[in-house]
Amino acid sequence: MSEALKLIKRGTDEILTEADLKNKLDSGKQLIIKAGFDPTAPDLHLGHTVLLNKLRHFQDLGHKVIFLIGDFTGQIGDPSGKNKTRPTLTSEELLANAKTYEKQVFKILIKELTEVKFNSEWCNKLGADGLIGLASKYNVARMLERDDFNKRYSANQSIAIHEFLYPLVQGYDSVALKADVECGGTDQKFNLLVGRELQRSYDQEPQVVLTVPILEGLDGTNKMSKSLNNFIAIDEEPNDMFGKVMSISDELMWRWFELLSFIPEKEIENLKAKMAEGTNPRDIKFLLAEELVDRFHSEGEGKVCKEAFLQRFQKGQIPDDISSRSIDVGINGMPLANLLKACEMTASTSEAMRLIKQGGVKIDSIKVEDPKLVVMQGQESIYQVGKRKFLKIKT
Repeated sequence: MSEALKLIKRGTDEILTEADLKNKLDSGKQLIIKAGFDPTAPDLHLGHTVLLNKLRHFQDLGHKVIFLIGDFTGQIGDPSGKNKTRPTLTSEELLANAKTYEKQVFKILIKELTEVKFNSEWCNKLGADGLIGLASKYNVARMLERDDFNKRYSANQSIAIHEFLYPLVQGYDSVALKADVECGGTDQKFNLLVGRELQRSYDQEPQVVLTVPILEGLDGTNKMSKSLNNFIAIDEEPNDMFGKVMSISDELMWRWFELLSFIPEKEIENLKAKMAEGTNPRDIKFLLAEELVDRFHSEGEGKVCKEAFLQRFQKGQIPDDISSRSIDVGINGMPLANLLKACEMTASTSEAMRLIKQGGVKIDSIKVEDPKLVVMQGQESIYQVGKRKFLKIKT
């Protein structure tokens, strides 16, 4: 029991309640562990894997995981943490995204101990009568206790009625699945507790709620998100994944070790001690980058990426496998910042300008000093942005 709890509590923010979890583990039965994912974007990223790792921990203890794809709730749009109503997606968009989820999730989870479910299976059967009955089991006052709803209500910002349905339907998923444990991010705590209350209303033993921290993205500040472009997709090319992990700060590295690595906690403490004694943080970061590449690609791939990284960045060599692109800059040429944005080497012209001013842009290995540089027609050069982005551009 102590070893099981130690594994489950690793990287966990909160367990409600730990006494209930101990009782369920003591029962000796195979528990049903539920986690829901709304397929609102086509790819899973490392931020999602914090939760997936926790599901894997339960599987390592022999329990069954239900990977729940919220194709019904996705049409409502999760309002968690939002200061305005979230736009909804069509069922076609959601199903297309869900297909990639199904394919990617088994990079972490054990297939034999995983069941993939879609909540439209039971939610579509509810009908108007069922939804009204479900809505009668919760009140508006309790709903407004939710932090994001409360803030919007206090600020006289719009809250659409359908947004109240989201936590109710998510909670009903737990009833339909008879979940023993539901896992989710800290921003999902209210929704998870609604499931616990609804199970009581349906005369079921209430689920244990387990929350995991939100993973900071590459910037070290904001939640990892595709919209903020601070993410690493789990099916990203090995060298790109390796390079992005190596780009994070030394401080963020330890947070990622805690939430993403399967290295024993004692070993992580030993690594911290080694760094304090003078070991280069880069060498420790190599271990994290290799582990993640191996996990999401194949064993040994991380070592190959490390060798390529050392050759490319530590020896100042330009890689051999640079992509090429042609672009029409017009007879008057195109400002370099606009060119980098047009070629998707930066997310915006303002970011390109900032990087140029910081000395982070090179053309044919020569640092660009002039932020107003205009690239003219008839040129072919290798452009480098930061340490890892290279592109041969012909104008």
